[in-house]
Amino acid sequence: MILIASDHAGYDTKEQLKKFLKENNYEVEDLGTNSKESVDYPDFAIKLANRVIKEKTLGILICGTGIGMSIACNKVKGIRCAKVSDELEAKLCKEHNNANVIALSSRLPQSLCNSIVKIYLETPFSNDERHIRRLDKISKYECQ
Repeated sequence: MILIASDHAGYDTKEQLKKFLKENNYEVEDLGTNSKESVDYPDFAIKLANRVIKEKTLGILICGTGIGMSIACNKVKGIRCAKVSDELEAKLCKEHNNANVIALSSRLPQSLCNSIVKIYLETPFSNDERHIRRLDKISKYECQ
């Protein structure tokens, strides 16, 4: 199950990503928002982050820049949300950082968003000792 959420600025991109994911045989659950009416992005970022931790799944967030969503999401212990702008970042955030959430800008072309999501979901974590060591350091520093 892939969780997805957006604010009002990311609504159209989210709707297109849901369609893309379903066409590629991914099960997706939309956590909102459900319109272009103005909302507060932290509400949706935190809701998704808590579900990702609880269900040990992956998440996708979209807002105008992806920055606000990533900041809010990363406040939840255990989340490693990467603000991703291109295919290389999509690959490396999973391969090196084992990101469990990505945040996207709704200003990116839809085709690029689709490509980023596909690469992110298909890339495995490397399990290299150096990456595990670094992630362990981050986890030990987390506060709640």
